[in-house]
Amino acid sequence: MSTRLAAGLQRRNVHYGWVVIATTFLTMLATAGAMGSAGVMIEPLQREFGWQNADISFALAVRLVLFGLIGPFAAAFMNRFGIRNVVVVALALISAGLLGSFVMTEVWQLVLLWGVVVGLGTGMTALVLGASVATRWFSARRGLVVGMLTASTATGQLVFLPLLAALTSQIGWRAALVFVLAMLMLALTAVFFLMRDAPADVALPRYGEAAVADAPARQQGLATLLLSPLIALRDAARTYTFWVLFATFFICGLSTNGLIQTHWITLCGDFGVAPVGAAGMLAVIGVFDFVGTILAGWLSDRYDNRWLLFWFYGLRGLSLIYLPFTDFTLYGLSIFAVFYGLDWVATVPPTVKLAAERFGPERATLVFGWVFAGHQLGAATAAFGAGATRTEFATYLPALYVAGAFCLVAAMLVMSLTHQAKPEPQPAPAT
Repeated sequence: MSTRLAAGLQRRNVHYGWVVIATTFLTMLATAGAMGSAGVMIEPLQREFGWQNADISFALAVRLVLFGLIGPFAAAFMNRFGIRNVVVVALALISAGLLGSFVMTEVWQLVLLWGVVVGLGTGMTALVLGASVATRWFSARRGLVVGMLTASTATGQLVFLPLLAALTSQIGWRAALVFVLAMLMLALTAVFFLMRDAPADVALPRYGEAAVADAPARQQGLATLLLSPLIALRDAARTYTFWVLFATFFICGLSTNGLIQTHWITLCGDFGVAPVGAAGMLAVIGVFDFVGTILAGWLSDRYDNRWLLFWFYGLRGLSLIYLPFTDFTLYGLSIFAVFYGLDWVATVPPTVKLAAERFGPERATLVFGWVFAGHQLGAATAAFGAGATRTEFATYLPALYVAGAFCLVAAMLVMSLTHQAKPEPQPAPAT
């Protein structure tokens, strides 16, 4: 089917790579909906089962940790088993986790289903999926493709929320999960019928090239593949640059999806904002996030990425500190949404660029995989910590102030890196 479709599109001067990108976009959008759905589930689960915010937040923290830690190994699985096979298994895992939650009655089941199962599945469809597809299918316009897919993940988590919040409020949280499951099934069908591992599978060259290249050989040494991210971590961890990028990305996760995305609905509810209205404001943040991410990618090719990160972290920190003073009015929240939204994942392109400059293009992906793991560890810390703060003190405000202050620390920390345009010398491997 895909070969005939590719030939038909080629006659119309449309490369099949765009079909693969559209399929990947749908996949990342659906998994983003699964990740973002948790934000509207906290209060309904508290009401129905009597669970504390801290208990639910722990399950979400487990999910975020696994989402980050599986990332460095996802590329190894794709190289060994093929992109399509890995994505099919990932979507099936996420669907199974959400489907099982319809009959859960205990907190440990929430941790297992939403924490472990969904965490593993979403981790295999994180940023590495978009990077792998773009690299295999595109020679020209690769940066544009990576930017689109990166923005789709964070933006999708936010844009889905108004609909999920409306379904939860009017029908129940299970109805919201039915919608997410329908999106996952649609993505699974598209991946099964349309996704292919490489252009050679449909007898085409990569977009921007003339010759058809052989499909990449699937590496047979699974143990070697699984060790390669660990070796990259061992070598990178000996450098100051890695720890600065890891620490600042930890703070990035601490101040974004772990805090605002996870607890925004409940936070706004504490100030009398209805879930649908709060989700709508989060969608506004998502729109500005998309603009900010594309703009950050454009700027990262033209300016010192250290200064870009300085401003992104600084403005995000100030916006979080400002948030409690908005009184959660429409006017105040609108100002917050603009400044915070523009900085949501704007830190990704400059961080990727710095990793490539300091560690070289060959190791940049593996090193960034571990930096991204730091991001998710920070997100997990905020997801659990903010929930525990509200349980203990009946307010999220201390968590907002702490996250804002850490963002200001990150802004200063990134400037401790010296200006450098060449890859940082790597330590010799231990014998």
